[in-house]
Amino acid sequence: MRAFVELMAQQLPLKGPVYEFGSYQVAGQEQFADLRGMFPGLEYVGCDLRPGPGVDAVMDLRCLPLADGVAGTVLCLDTLEHVEYVRDAMREMHRVLDPGGFCIVSSVMNFPIHDHPSDFWRFTPHGFESLLGVFNLARVCFVGKADFPHTVLGVAAKGDWFGNEVPL
Repeated sequence: MRAFVELMAQQLPLKGPVYEFGSYQVAGQEQFADLRGMFPGLEYVGCDLRPGPGVDAVMDLRCLPLADGVAGTVLCLDTLEHVEYVRDAMREMHRVLDPGGFCIVSSVMNFPIHDHPSDFWRFTPHGFESLLGVFNLARVCFVGKADFPHTVLGVAAKGDWFGNEVPL
């Protein structure tokens, strides 16, 4: 996941502010969970359902207290499996993303149940394609076996990209 985000930060024209939804850094994961350094010069806001390490603002993905189009980049990494109303969350992330912005998501598939605070879902690559269908352009890939990936990854763009080259 971290290598994927690093690659996206290097290859895409990401802009700020960067909003990371699911930014709570679980004990023992602080070393690789802190992504702020990958976005030098960009405002970075870590958001989660609960306060704690890595969290700047407590927010519920089902109803974000943010204006439309306020986020330049949205990250939601290894979090969607913990969101009960995942389609509502995806619509909210799309709503707050600025036209021309990117949404970068990941979630585990072949992984044990892990409550932080709850664990509801596992997503296939096709499931991610469906979730990212609210965006104008999306690409999905995976890590692991084609028939049972460990992790599913996605990047989506919001806005009218026709006629513009987008490195997806």
